[in-house]
Amino acid sequence: MSEVVAVSGAITLASVEQVRREMFDKLERPDLLLDLGGVTEVDSTAVSLLLHWRRAAHLGKRKISMRNVPDSVKSLATLYGVNELLPQIVD
Repeated sequence: MSEVVAVSGAITLASVEQVRREMFDKLERPDLLLDLGGVTEVDSTAVSLLLHWRRAAHLGKRKISMRNVPDSVKSLATLYGVNELLPQIVD
């Protein structure tokens, strides 16, 4: 069963390092479900960070998925053509 980890606040260029530090240990879990319902602001940095987390999970043979993905993240991923590269979105 996936372990749910809430991600909240802004994921922007100004806040990405803080988000990375806060999530560092949590990303080592073998089956992770990121709940993005508390994310308040994003820019293209958010998409980049999600792609980085997906790659790290893949390299570590861990599973990562997302729920409550903000429409703004989905729109940016569509704009950049990377929808299929993001972690799986679950309902």
